[in-house]
Amino acid sequence: MQGATKGVVIGGAVAVVLAAVGFGGYGLFHSASSKPAADAKPAPKVTTPPSAAEVRGTAHDFLAAWASGDVAKAAALTDDSAQATTQLTSYRSDLHVSRLTLTGQPATGTRVPFSVRAAVSYNGQDSTWAYDSALTVVRDGSGKPVVKWAPAVLNPKLTAGQGLEAAPSDTPPPLTAVGRDGTPLTAAKYPSLAGILTELQSKYGATMQGTPGMDIRVKAADGKPGASLHPLSPGKAGKPLKTTIDAGLQAQAEKAVTTQGPDAAVVAIQPSTGDVLAVANNPAGGYDKAMLGTYAPGSTFKVITASTLLTTGKVTPSTPLDCPKTISYGGRSFHNVEGMQIDKATFAQDFAASCNTAFISTANVLPDGAVENEAHDVFGLGLNWSTGVPSWDGKVPVGTGSEKAMTMIGQGQVQVSPLDMASVAATAKSGVFHQPVIVPAAVDNRQIAQAPQQLPASVDSALRSMMVLTARQGTAAPTVGQLSGDVGAKTGTAEVDGQAKPNSWFLAYHDDVAAAAVVPNTGEGYKFAGKIVAALLSAS
Repeated sequence: MQGATKGVVIGGAVAVVLAAVGFGGYGLFHSASSKPAADAKPAPKVTTPPSAAEVRGTAHDFLAAWASGDVAKAAALTDDSAQATTQLTSYRSDLHVSRLTLTGQPATGTRVPFSVRAAVSYNGQDSTWAYDSALTVVRDGSGKPVVKWAPAVLNPKLTAGQGLEAAPSDTPPPLTAVGRDGTPLTAAKYPSLAGILTELQSKYGATMQGTPGMDIRVKAADGKPGASLHPLSPGKAGKPLKTTIDAGLQAQAEKAVTTQGPDAAVVAIQPSTGDVLAVANNPAGGYDKAMLGTYAPGSTFKVITASTLLTTGKVTPSTPLDCPKTISYGGRSFHNVEGMQIDKATFAQDFAASCNTAFISTANVLPDGAVENEAHDVFGLGLNWSTGVPSWDGKVPVGTGSEKAMTMIGQGQVQVSPLDMASVAATAKSGVFHQPVIVPAAVDNRQIAQAPQQLPASVDSALRSMMVLTARQGTAAPTVGQLSGDVGAKTGTAEVDGQAKPNSWFLAYHDDVAAAAVVPNTGEGYKFAGKIVAALLSAS
């Protein structure tokens, strides 16, 4: 504190300017003469409450000594010199106080409020902390007016045994995240990424060599850090973190989800790599339905069921397979949307028209668990994905009887997110499961999920031919049928118990971009989710 100027104001009327060479003040305890009479008797001990003048004078002298750095003098003006010495010393050293200004306010009885303005310099970072506190003047055992010592004098948030310290913040270092082309990604420009950007900061801020901020914190009696009371600095970002996000496609996704009603969500993936290109939700803030939502996917799941059937070799796209209005399996009756019926249909036509009954009629062709194994071993669902941020990688439990039939059409216990179904579309397009990532694995050398199997070339070719038929002539044609290039799709309409309308689902690929969207409680897949996916694929 050498050479620093401090200021103390007590009672709002008397100002004292203090310097390193000394300080001025005013006397409160002058005697009538400079020398007592020889036969004078000791004055009796004063037991009455401190007078207003004693309160002002004691508070003034204490604050002046504290502000000037004279810990010994300040501590001597308290009723617990030892504790005051330790804690006043710690205040200056642990907080790294370079300048202290204390301003007293009018007393209320024996209580004197005062304001604190502390200049703190720590690890090359400067900050000013301003707050209010108070002290109380009492008499000690000899009757002398003193400050009643407690840690709360230093700061009202402190209790017995606690102190203060400047320490690194619990908040992770700031992070600059950029898209695959280097475009900065901010929550202001891409609001659907707000939660993802927060997660990235938490996980990668230090990895990218960012500097954490500094806080003023409570220090517990055992030395452990307590609550943060004041941020000193926000810290500094390190190297930019390159993500897989395509800034242009992200902007389109943000716009597209706002057109089809609340709770819409969409994810776009690059089939050749598994890179997540865009993630968007409506509303943008809050729960990330696109990455973490758990929904029944409805008929979009038929991509996996069809792959399972094609792999058996017992079914091909041209295999005759009728589509009746209703069918019973496992003691339960199933129907098609709007009572659809197709006589003399082929498996490919059933897929393109999204015929539930045709698919359920093949249940006896497949052993129990076959579809679930295909979802896990070929399409990678439930493989504990490590995308770089929290995500849901799907759940397809083994079912028997009517539950088996429901799984085949994406109902029952199947739970997936738009991320999962975008990956299903991407796997169908490439023939190989590439675990979705939003941060390249090379950044932190984390383990990426690998599917035990991949689609046989003949099966993948047949599956894509049916998805192309769906996109060009089937239920997806009204939305993506006019896109040029390689386009495949599947629609989905998932019924939900207790919900007025079904969830609208749609997945598709266009060249090297695959996407999936869900719009809950709306209607058929192509009418709502399909428009979101079509908008993205048109921009790709």
